[in-house]
Amino acid sequence: MTTSTQQLTEMSSFGHYEKTGYLNESYRLFHIKDQTEKAYSYHFHDFHKVIVFLSGKVTYHIEGKAYPLQPGDILLVSRHAIHKPEIDSSVPYERIILWIRDDIDRSDLIRCFAKANDRSFNLVRLYDEIGEDLQKLLKNLRKAEQDTAFGADLLKDALFTQFMVYLNRIFLNKEYIVDQHIYHSDSQIDQILSYINQNLSDDLSIERLSQKFYISRYYMMRKFKAETGYTVHSYVQNKRLLWAQQLIAQKIPVTKAALQCGFHDYSTFERAYKKQFGHKPTATENDKK
Repeated sequence: MTTSTQQLTEMSSFGHYEKTGYLNESYRLFHIKDQTEKAYSYHFHDFHKVIVFLSGKVTYHIEGKAYPLQPGDILLVSRHAIHKPEIDSSVPYERIILWIRDDIDRSDLIRCFAKANDRSFNLVRLYDEIGEDLQKLLKNLRKAEQDTAFGADLLKDALFTQFMVYLNRIFLNKEYIVDQHIYHSDSQIDQILSYINQNLSDDLSIERLSQKFYISRYYMMRKFKAETGYTVHSYVQNKRLLWAQQLIAQKIPVTKAALQCGFHDYSTFERAYKKQFGHKPTATENDKK
């Protein structure tokens, strides 16, 4: 299935990172080749995303890390991970993209995304023969999507399962190539990002973070913005709101979810939530996704 990049991304504004794309199926596959001068802003999805890079000149930014891509690279972009591609428009950009819902029946197939979050590492760079095998599976999956013969849906689901099983085995067992030049990041900002994501309920004010990491608040603010593309306050608030949305969808009472996510003033939470998602927080959050 082929689509345009306009269906895949939306621009973010006012320091908030917008949810992009909508997925009703369990998964969806795209094969895209284009050449555009469009600049992408940081954004996130309500689903997981696998990107198989085929050709072009692209650096992918995910949660403070920059990955200069090589043909055959696979990126694991977890649900709610803030990211953007930086594309050199002088050459065509070709990739295969797989969108996967977080609530698929076989939740074990998306373990690799949770592990990517734990490791704060998103890139799978493979030896040639392994990468070619995975690309063949995706090619067969694309063919199966066009198939109308007996058992087409069963075949499609079997190929999807096979691909995800192999991808999980490779990532969970660290059967990929890693060297010190595979990505760029700032070690101090890496530590701050990791701390924020593991302690969203706690005091994450600029003053508290600067004290904990022994760094001046103004220097930290400048460095965080330079390395990640967003302010400390905006990043923390967006992560808290995304977590609150998830808790509310799990039938956690709205006020309890707000408190658990670090919002101690409900009116502040409600205003921020409405600005981010376009509606007030309600117990029927699943219906609004």
